[in-house]
Amino acid sequence: MHFRYTAAVLTAAGAMAKLPVIPVPSGAKAQPVDAGEVAARLAELAYGPPSGLVRDLAGPRVHDLADLVRDVVRAQHRRRRPIVPVRLPGAAARAFREGANLGVDADLGRRTWEDFLAERLRTPASAAGA
Repeated sequence: MHFRYTAAVLTAAGAMAKLPVIPVPSGAKAQPVDAGEVAARLAELAYGPPSGLVRDLAGPRVHDLADLVRDVVRAQHRRRRPIVPVRLPGAAARAFREGANLGVDADLGRRTWEDFLAERLRTPASAAGA
């Protein structure tokens, strides 16, 4: 089973958002899935009958990696930072550009990147008023 973690995308994008110029692999896409949905799926598989090989679990939408980084920069209220596409060499980078990391035949989670980001990066003041 292969998962695409939403929190991992946030961590990586948040680290890149601290840079004055943000390099992002050109053509890279991600399909982040909520960790809670991953945990529920794992529990279901662990406590259920033997399943053999199961379908991948992926997020409900495919996003351009540069867009995910822009979302984090905006949500963290950081001043604008230029995002520079960088073409990475090699077979692994080519596989990412071709979408090998995406859940083509995967079961899809329900929680979107936007919902996750809004909840995760909510400020204490806005959380108290909610």
